[in-house]
Amino acid sequence: MIETVYALYLAITIALTIWVARTLSRNGIVFLMQCFGQNETLANSTNHLLVVGFYLINLGFITLTLSLGSEPTTVPEAIRFLSSKVGLAVIVLGAMHFFNMGAIAQFGRKVNSWLTHEARPAIA
Repeated sequence: MIETVYALYLAITIALTIWVARTLSRNGIVFLMQCFGQNETLANSTNHLLVVGFYLINLGFITLTLSLGSEPTTVPEAIRFLSSKVGLAVIVLGAMHFFNMGAIAQFGRKVNSWLTHEARPAIA
């Protein structure tokens, strides 16, 4: 039974991670384009790097949490085991999203000011 529960945990959390990463990547590009002064190359590059980092952190977290908690022996324990582990993974996914949005917004403002500064003509 424990093998089935672990397989379900991995299938659910990895599927969620992939879905969230794709959704954030697809919809986040508009935000990144705005942050980076319509520089499509910079926005796409940053978007790709964020997705890779997102996968690495979340998949690492998911695999590390496999060893946490006691192994379930009954169906109700298996349900509690799965719900607590999947719930924790979802909370981490959400926290990663908000952390990334804050960091991107802050970095985007800085890059936007650099681009605006470069676009101004020099005053002699």
